[in-house]
Amino acid sequence: MTEQAAQHILAEDPGKPAKPKAFVPLENNPEVMSQLIHRLGVSSALAFHDIFSIDDPDLLAFVPRPAYALLLVFPVSKAYEKFRHEEDANKQEYKESGPQEEVIWFKQTIRNACGMIGVLHGVSNGDARDFIEPSSNLSALLEAATPLQPAARADLLYDSQALESAHQSAASQGHTTVPGAEDDIDLHYVCFIKSKDNNLWELDGSRKGPLNRGPLGLEEDVLSDKALDMGVKSFLKREEAVGGGELRFSLIALGPSVD
Repeated sequence: MTEQAAQHILAEDPGKPAKPKAFVPLENNPEVMSQLIHRLGVSSALAFHDIFSIDDPDLLAFVPRPAYALLLVFPVSKAYEKFRHEEDANKQEYKESGPQEEVIWFKQTIRNACGMIGVLHGVSNGDARDFIEPSSNLSALLEAATPLQPAARADLLYDSQALESAHQSAASQGHTTVPGAEDDIDLHYVCFIKSKDNNLWELDGSRKGPLNRGPLGLEEDVLSDKALDMGVKSFLKREEAVGGGELRFSLIALGPSVD
């Protein structure tokens, strides 16, 4: 989300500052993301794992299954922005709420928080949600967020001290130089999850709402051939068709811990 877009959202709420809150961007590192979800209250039985290839079966075999969610981080390109605007053009803003929702979706209003939003989408949906500790901060946050519409949910995340503290702790980890919270970052996170109704969903806080990419079989997870074709590979093929060069992207999966 751009700073201008975030400022426009916040300008509509006199209770928020004109300049949006900004987070230090997260590194798409499985150790960092695993520490983050465990600090929030996800059981240590789940963890994130590197995906070194989505085409080589031998490398995919090293990833613990089932894979409950995928976190894709990529450079924001003109092709992506064009596709996003075209796909969203005729869509209404998502306004669903309540326990009957197939997925819970969070709108991003915190600058550079797309990594945190992606993580929240991954652990709050599908079978992964069953691993959230009942007395945790994350459990309390989801209990409060579920009955709210997206705008109010975004405010809840914006004001959450527990979320901000966990994010700050995770942002100080990793192996790369940590950028500043106010830096312009050209990387963006998107999360893919399998819902309990066996659909593949693309969840991105910068969109108008959650995107149902199609049905999956009972035994198919987010790393199955069908899920990859409808999700990550579809995205990458679109970028390759326009750019024609090597794509920079990183992918990690949420699945059973190996510890």
